[in-house]
Amino acid sequence: MATLQDFRDERLKKLEKLREIGLDPYPAKAARTVSAHDVTKKFDELNGTEQTVAGRIASIRKFGKIAFIVVRDQSGDLQLFLRLGEVESTTAELSLIGIEDLNLLDTGDFVEATGEVIKTQTGEISLGVKRLRLLTKALRPMPSRQDGFTNKEERFRRRYVDMNVNPEVRERFERRSKFWRATRQFLENEDFIEVNNTVLEATAGGADANPFVTHMDALDQDFYLRISHELPLKRLLVAGFEKVFDIGARFRNENYSDEHLPEHNAMEWYWAYADWQDGMELTERMIRFVCDQTWGTRTFTLADGQEVDFGEDNEHFPKINFVEVLANEFNIDVFESSMQDIQAALRQNGLEVEKIDNRIRSLDKLWKKYRKMIAGPVFLVGIPVFMQPLAKKQAGDPRMSEQFNLVFGGSEMCKAFSELNDPLDQLERFREQQAMRDGGDNEAQMLDIDFVEALEYGMPPACGLGYSERVFWSLEGITAREGVPFPQLRREIDQTTRDIYPDLTI
Repeated sequence: MATLQDFRDERLKKLEKLREIGLDPYPAKAARTVSAHDVTKKFDELNGTEQTVAGRIASIRKFGKIAFIVVRDQSGDLQLFLRLGEVESTTAELSLIGIEDLNLLDTGDFVEATGEVIKTQTGEISLGVKRLRLLTKALRPMPSRQDGFTNKEERFRRRYVDMNVNPEVRERFERRSKFWRATRQFLENEDFIEVNNTVLEATAGGADANPFVTHMDALDQDFYLRISHELPLKRLLVAGFEKVFDIGARFRNENYSDEHLPEHNAMEWYWAYADWQDGMELTERMIRFVCDQTWGTRTFTLADGQEVDFGEDNEHFPKINFVEVLANEFNIDVFESSMQDIQAALRQNGLEVEKIDNRIRSLDKLWKKYRKMIAGPVFLVGIPVFMQPLAKKQAGDPRMSEQFNLVFGGSEMCKAFSELNDPLDQLERFREQQAMRDGGDNEAQMLDIDFVEALEYGMPPACGLGYSERVFWSLEGITAREGVPFPQLRREIDQTTRDIYPDLTI
């Protein structure tokens, strides 16, 4: 049975032959005039005209004096029809390859074809080829679904192959692009200004997460990869911006899961002179707009079978209360219950009790167990101040924060609140978080004295919200690793590659 190395060796021989006859197997430029989709969808307009297409060879069939090649570009497939005497012969000076040398081509190669748009005798829309150029000689063959390219680990490692073999995977990432484009379009339509801030921070803040640490040689100082966009954007409110947002990568040094990746893209916006009630209304409109633009629907069936419907424009999402959920479901008073009672509730519900668990982490575990049953969408409200160090207190009940989280598919997908702008209050909450961090909670927030200093210059009342591409993953019904083009994996080099390059230390 032929191996990958056998196929590669055969293609190397063809590569050598191409160069012997003077053809450049890797020219710098192509001259495509239409896509495969254009030819098929605009046939009546293009019929009889000369066009040039380009793409990867999906199949080659030769029958005596005629041949059929199917080329594939991002838009779809198109058949090339070649007939001896109509296709120009191999000509090195023009980089043309004739029908007599088709044996030097393989599936996976990229070609450019020029000819007349036609229908064959069987009625298939095709390009009657007059000139054929090789654009790229592929040295490794693409596997097929039939060859068994379904191993998830292998697909993740060679995503560029996965997207060729499974075109629906590439289409998913086209939708991912639409998702972020729609997010950006919505915010810009609302007069928000995009400001891209630094990824390296002297103090990691804005979220409960363990940061990655790196070192900058120029300053001889350690920096953190940002875990949130929040604090730089709120500094911009101090600077005079009124509506700002940032879309980009953030990094949280935590385990992989179906819902989380250590590196992922996220968006946060901040809106001066608005509060959490304004933020809820904007969030309802934003998620509906993004769904319309990305999927063309507002109803979804998620991976676990939950049905989510974001409803009509004039409808508001229902609300559930954090304090009431824990009281009704677990008999826990978030303010009065002892840690012993809370830990007992954890054990009774099959949840782990860890040594570093504090009140916040323990209450959050109980909530997350209940949360899994919520299809949504709903807004979670009634969140205690001690669980959110960056949110304003409710005027009617200072124990509670002006915070809401958008929940659907059993997860919190958006977190938003009226932003705390009292520098002295902020400092005290930072002190509490730092004490938790010093006590062993690596996800507690760091004391950022520079941000406190910024607040002392004055930040207007504001609302802020953030969501990550977990929103996209959930509505696509996929896991986190399926939802990014190239997920991080433990580095491995397969034996075939080691055999091909025996002189390299890899």
